[in-house]
Amino acid sequence: MVRQVSSIRFRQGLRAAAVAALLAGTSVATAQPNYPTRPVRVIVPFPPAGAVDVVARPMAHKLSERLGQQFYVENVGGAGGNIGAGQAAKAAPDGYTILMAFSSFVVNPTLYAKLPYDPIKDFEAITLAVTTPTVLIVNPSVPASSVTELVTIIRATAGKYSFAHAGLGTQGHLTGEQLRLKLGLDLVGVPFGGGGPTVVSVLGGHTPIGFVALGPAAPNIKDGKLRALAVTGKTRSTALPEVPTMTEAGHPDIVGDNWIGVLIRAGTPADITALLHKELVGILQEPELKQLLVAQGYETVGSTPKEFSALIRSEIEMWGKIILAANIKTH
Repeated sequence: MVRQVSSIRFRQGLRAAAVAALLAGTSVATAQPNYPTRPVRVIVPFPPAGAVDVVARPMAHKLSERLGQQFYVENVGGAGGNIGAGQAAKAAPDGYTILMAFSSFVVNPTLYAKLPYDPIKDFEAITLAVTTPTVLIVNPSVPASSVTELVTIIRATAGKYSFAHAGLGTQGHLTGEQLRLKLGLDLVGVPFGGGGPTVVSVLGGHTPIGFVALGPAAPNIKDGKLRALAVTGKTRSTALPEVPTMTEAGHPDIVGDNWIGVLIRAGTPADITALLHKELVGILQEPELKQLLVAQGYETVGSTPKEFSALIRSEIEMWGKIILAANIKTH
């Protein structure tokens, strides 16, 4: 009889433990979808009004609407995006710090001897958001309406012209260096702290030539305040279909497309990264946002994490070869 009672009590104890474990598991499972429960920091590693900023802000606004918490942009410029990326690399892997990475992210590993982050180990790819070509722009005071005419002017006035770019190792810088080296031009690059300041300098005629991501330059090109001579890329930009490509201008080997993608700290819970990917891809498909970005020179993508990760790895290798060939170094 004693044995029978003990057996019954043992089985009851097992059932109670099982129920407790099930309830505990249910509590954990239902806790995760509550993300985010507080504001989320979106790091833009460049100054306001630049190529990354004009994409990050509407996307952050849409995330705030969809997920019910504020996604706020914080501009952390400097060192070609390294300072902001370094801060993101040191953030807790909890989903409350997001990095809006520019294509300089894949250039800097070769350009800089030391980085405050590891582009592969410290981050997980969420999605490639948009792409945009680099555009060769001139102040209207420059009497050139094509790349050929500009080259002729530069050669006829050796030492007179310089070109503005958004910073050491940006695609604008590398595109300008490729053209300079290929044609043996007396042309000096002048770095600025982002796409916005680059456009301002060309507008003011301080550096009458510029190579910059199309996004921050597009409104001034459309208004006639700047003249676009060519864009990188295999096809013409949807935003500026009248502007020829570098290939059409006779320079198919001059590359320099830009992209903006979303990264998060490595080790962030998988359900959070999956949620962010789902929402971001949905945002990029919204007609209103798509139209806004296309008007500013961007093509929306919305890739898978795997596709974006593969792009990062391949472009680190590609740009590394170009930087070494051009002997570009940081000071």
